[in-house]
Amino acid sequence: MLIKVEGLKKIYEVGIQKIEAVAGVDLEIDANEYIAVMGPSGSGKSTFMNILGCLDTPTAGSYWLNGNEVSNLSDDELARIRNREIGFVFQTFNLLPRATAMQNVELPLIYGGVPSSDRRRRASEALEAVGLSDRAKHRPNELSGGQRQRVAIARALVNRPSIILADEPTGNLDSRTGEEIMQIFNRIHQAGNTIVMVTHEEHIAAHTKRVVRLLDGRIESDTRTGT
Repeated sequence: MLIKVEGLKKIYEVGIQKIEAVAGVDLEIDANEYIAVMGPSGSGKSTFMNILGCLDTPTAGSYWLNGNEVSNLSDDELARIRNREIGFVFQTFNLLPRATAMQNVELPLIYGGVPSSDRRRRASEALEAVGLSDRAKHRPNELSGGQRQRVAIARALVNRPSIILADEPTGNLDSRTGEEIMQIFNRIHQAGNTIVMVTHEEHIAAHTKRVVRLLDGRIESDTRTGT
């Protein structure tokens, strides 16, 4: 069992109003699963993903990641877990504009204290895995949107994380480029990686093996596609 959440809740206080973004979610995810999290705007999927990614903490309930309960860890401990266990891919790429593709991919290794020679080798391998070896010295403004997302995927892979969390990874891309990016995710999953992806697009979710749909902060359905 890679991920287990029980009774997970997240309540935000806005003035005197309390908003329950996640309203008691129970979910288990095994290693090497490929999951899409779907739901309408306001369904709680982004909040839920932030909790899975240790970017936010639950108001109530428990969250175990790789056998460790992370629900009540300090900010510093959560940061260490994020860097060691989780690779992030965002809709907006989140690349450093003045850094090269290689330098962007190396970032998690720098935070992890990996020696420079090892960093360069691992970053090169990650760029090769997404077909961007020939763009290692290019900066983000010299790359297309699809290439920037490939750099972001390489950065997510470089620390060999337990899980890759992707938040609308094709949202800023045209349909053809989005399909190319999904083929990369398919290969990453086939190589043994666990992927949880937020998307509102059915054709993107169709690439995954399991679809969890949220509504009003609760799981509405949990379907294994078997494809």
